[in-house]
Amino acid sequence: MKVIDFRFRPNTQQTISGIQNSKMFKGLCESIDFSKMKPQTVEEVVADLDSHGVERAVITGRDCETTYGAKSNNESVLEFVKKFPNKFFGFVGLDPHKGMKAVYELKASVQDIGMHGAAVDPYLAQIYANDAKYYPIYAKCCELDVPIVFTTGPATLVPGAIIDHVAPRYIDFVARDFPDLKIVISHGGYPWVNEAIIVAQRNRNVYIELSEYEFSPMSEAYVQAANTMIADKILYASAHPFVDFREALNTYKQLSFKPEVRQKIMYDNAAKLLGLKVEAASVPVVNGSNHDVVADIVREVMARMKA
Repeated sequence: MKVIDFRFRPNTQQTISGIQNSKMFKGLCESIDFSKMKPQTVEEVVADLDSHGVERAVITGRDCETTYGAKSNNESVLEFVKKFPNKFFGFVGLDPHKGMKAVYELKASVQDIGMHGAAVDPYLAQIYANDAKYYPIYAKCCELDVPIVFTTGPATLVPGAIIDHVAPRYIDFVARDFPDLKIVISHGGYPWVNEAIIVAQRNRNVYIELSEYEFSPMSEAYVQAANTMIADKILYASAHPFVDFREALNTYKQLSFKPEVRQKIMYDNAAKLLGLKVEAASVPVVNGSNHDVVADIVREVMARMKA
């Protein structure tokens, strides 16, 4: 099965060192066993992705300089994208407190240097997702026709962060005000599981990826919703290297998605969102021909139309 990973970062030495030395995630990093994060060259990372059927991966940048004094990592994202443009989709991280400077950066990143979307972290910006400071960014995303990723989740041990800033209910305001904005809620909007599901279900333009929280308390609702309500709205994501992408792939093999839903989650939904070609589902062949199968399908459709 082909795979698109919607939250990924190559585990180069620079990436791992950046995580270890980050001001925002210092407390969280104290609980992480970095010995398991074996640094690789980006070429080795791409070879591993290829060997596991991961065709494309989205790398999100981050800019929280105003609130945490941390230098943006957009340059490193761009380096990965330039080196392997057919493997990585780069999303530029934006600081809403920088005003029009952030908007100009978004425009240049997409139009001039090959980025494919935007990424924001409301809990690191320390404002709500529907704060007016974000709205010029959302408007420009609509104009450029690119998706935006909202990093959500518990913000564990992040100094100064308030979890309510990333509650999906505030993203619902954004989806209402910008119906053409393609929104991805990262980390499942956890712990607001049901709230995230409903925000995705009631808004055509909202998607969810579940990275890191697939087996957390209440997470079974994600699978139930995928199989019944929002099969077209969930995206596979690993959060590599926080979660090794190989482990994430095994995790998704264990989750009880219907086969047709699994195909959508692992590839089709992300492909449509990113503007990639989605292959039509194959029609089963019976006795060397699919004529009878097609005829049965046509008869069933006609019967439903007459009912």
